[in-house]
Amino acid sequence: MSDNNENRTYGQGAQGEAEAPRASKTSIGTRVRYAFDNSLSRSGAFVGYVFVALIVLSILMAIFVDFIAGTPLVNPAPEGSFIDKVWASFSIILDKAKDATWGGRIISIFYWIITTAVTATIIGFVATSVGNAVAKLKKGKSPVIESGHTLILGWSNRVFPILKELAVANQNVRKPLVVVFSDAEREVMDDEIASRAGDLGKLRVVTRRGDVTNPADLKRANIAGAKSVIILDSDDKGDANVVSTVLAVKSVNPNPALKIVAEVDDPHTAEALETATNGAVISVRSHDVIARVTAQASRQPGLAAVTLDLLDFAGDEIYFNNVPALAGKTYGDALLAFNTASVIGFIDDKGVRHINPDAKTKLTANSRIVAIAEDDDKVVYTGVREDILKKKYTAAKAPARKAEHLLVIGWSSMGQSVVAEVAQFLPKGSTVHIVAQSKFVAADQLANLNFGSNVKVTHASVSGDIDELIAAASAKKYNEVIILGYRNAISESEADAQTMLTMLQMNQLFAAQGNGVEPTRLVAEILDSRKAELAQVAAADDLVVSDNLAALLIAQVSENPELAPIFDDLFDAEGASINVKPIEQYAPLGKEIEYAELVAIARANGESAIGYRTLANSKGHASTGVELNPAKTDRFKPAAGDSLVVVSEL
Repeated sequence: MSDNNENRTYGQGAQGEAEAPRASKTSIGTRVRYAFDNSLSRSGAFVGYVFVALIVLSILMAIFVDFIAGTPLVNPAPEGSFIDKVWASFSIILDKAKDATWGGRIISIFYWIITTAVTATIIGFVATSVGNAVAKLKKGKSPVIESGHTLILGWSNRVFPILKELAVANQNVRKPLVVVFSDAEREVMDDEIASRAGDLGKLRVVTRRGDVTNPADLKRANIAGAKSVIILDSDDKGDANVVSTVLAVKSVNPNPALKIVAEVDDPHTAEALETATNGAVISVRSHDVIARVTAQASRQPGLAAVTLDLLDFAGDEIYFNNVPALAGKTYGDALLAFNTASVIGFIDDKGVRHINPDAKTKLTANSRIVAIAEDDDKVVYTGVREDILKKKYTAAKAPARKAEHLLVIGWSSMGQSVVAEVAQFLPKGSTVHIVAQSKFVAADQLANLNFGSNVKVTHASVSGDIDELIAAASAKKYNEVIILGYRNAISESEADAQTMLTMLQMNQLFAAQGNGVEPTRLVAEILDSRKAELAQVAAADDLVVSDNLAALLIAQVSENPELAPIFDDLFDAEGASINVKPIEQYAPLGKEIEYAELVAIARANGESAIGYRTLANSKGHASTGVELNPAKTDRFKPAAGDSLVVVSEL
C-alpha cells in the first residue's frame, strides 16, 4: 500500500490532488498541418504554395513519363537532361511553349504570371458584377412592368389566405398576377409564401421590397397598372401606417377610379378615409368582423361555417343581377323565383341597398337582385312558385329565453368587442365571467367593464394553474365558454398553443362532469390559420380562425368592391344579419318537407332563408353540416338539432 500512496498527494480533501498533466508529444504531421494552417493567414502564402505545387507536379510527371510509362511527352520526344524534361512537363501545365533557352523559359514564366493576374482580375470583376446584380435582384428593388395585377401593400399573416383566395377567384383568368410590396426581406417573403400559401395554381406572385409609405418606392409597384390595391394592417404599426400608405398611393396615382381596400381597426379612421377620398378607399374593419362572428358563433351553432362558406371563393358567393321579369312583383315573390339562388335583398333604382326588406316591397325593372349562388350564371329567374304562394304559412313563436351565463377565458381588446356584441343579445339577468392570466393581462384591464344593464360582469386574474381554471369553470353551469387568444405580451404561436391547451382542459372537465342535458358550448378563437387543423383535434363546437376570416373578407372586396356595403350590413350589429335558428320553429320534426316551403315559412316570419344545417352531418362539430343555398326543389326530413340559416333581425 505504501507504493500506491507514494504517487498520491493530498490537498483537495479526501480525494487528493491530481497530478499536473503531462504534455503529449506532437507528431511531425500535426506540426506540419499546424504550420500550414497558420501560414495561410499571411499574404502571398497561397501563391507560393501554388508555385511549389506546380514544380512538384512537373517533376512527378517527368518521372512518370520518362521512367514508368515510357511514352514521349511530346512528339517528337524531348531530348536533353532530366531538368529539360521537367521543364517540358512544367510548360504543358502552364500551357506555354517549351523554349530552347533558359532566358525564354524565364520569360514564359513571367508571361504566365501576367496572364494569370490579368485573367484572375477580369474573372473577379465579372464575378463580382454578376454577384452584385443578382444580389440587387434578390433585394426586390426592380420595378414592376406588368399590369392588371392585384397589388398587396404591407406584410402580415393575412397575406397567405388572401393569396389562396385570389388563386381560386382567378382560375379563369389567363395569367393572374399578384404583387406583394412590403419592407420585409424579399427572400423571407418568398420562403414564407412558398411554405404557407401552398399550391397557388396559375396565380403568379411577384415580391418587391420597399417602404409602402414612401411615394418614391411605390412608383416601382406600377400602381397605375394595378386593377386593385390591398393595404394590410401590419399589426404592430396600426392605423397610422395604413393612413400614410393610402396618402402615398394617392400621391403616386390620384386616379379616383382605382379602388383601394384598406384594413383598419378604428371605425372613425375608416370613415375619415372613405370620406376624404370620395369613396376611393374601401375600409375593412377586420377587428369588428372577427368580434361579430365570434360572438354569434357562441350563440348559434354553425354560424362560423356559414360565414366562411359565404366569404370564400370555393363555394357559394354573393352576386348582383338585374331581372326585368320581376318588375311589378314583390320582394317576397323574388324569394321563390330562383331555384338555384337564394335572394337576400336588392338594390333600388337610386343605388340604395336593402337587405332582407319587407316582403311586400315592390321591385322595378331596374332593381338589382342580391343573391347567393354558386356562380353568377346560376342566378336564373325560374318563375315565381305560385303553388307555394297560394298556401298560408305561419312560423312558430320562438320560445321565451332564459338568462344565460357566459365564461370567457383569455382577454384582449378583441375580448371587449366580443362581449360587447354578445351582450346585445343576452336576456336580462345574464352573467359574463372573465378569466385571464395575470402575466398577459393587467388586473386594471378587467376592472370597471360595463356591457349594459342586462348583463352582470365579473372577472378573475389567475396564474395559469390548471386547478384555478377548473375551479373557475366549475363555479356554475355555463351556457357558453369562449376561449380567446392573448394578443399582447405573447406571440401568436404561443397564444394559439395556450388556447388549444385550454380547449383540451375544458373538454376533459365537461367529460368528467357529464356536461348536463344542455351541454356547454365551447367556442375558440385561433389567431393563425395554420393551427386550425390542430385546433379541430382539440374539439371546439365552433372555431373562429381570425386571420383567415379577415383575409377572406379583404379578398372578396378587392375582387368586387360592391360587396363591401353588403358585408357591412350583414356583419353590423344593427339591422339584418345571418342567423342560425332551430328548425322546429319552421317545420315539424320527422316530416319530409320541400326546401321552398321552408323559404316561404321564413318569409312569413320576415326572414330570407339561405340554407339549413343538419346535426346528423355535423359529425359532432357545429362547424360542419351546413348546406348553403340548396335548390328550392330539394327535400329533407328535419330532425332534432337541425337548424335553418336565415338573414333576419334578431
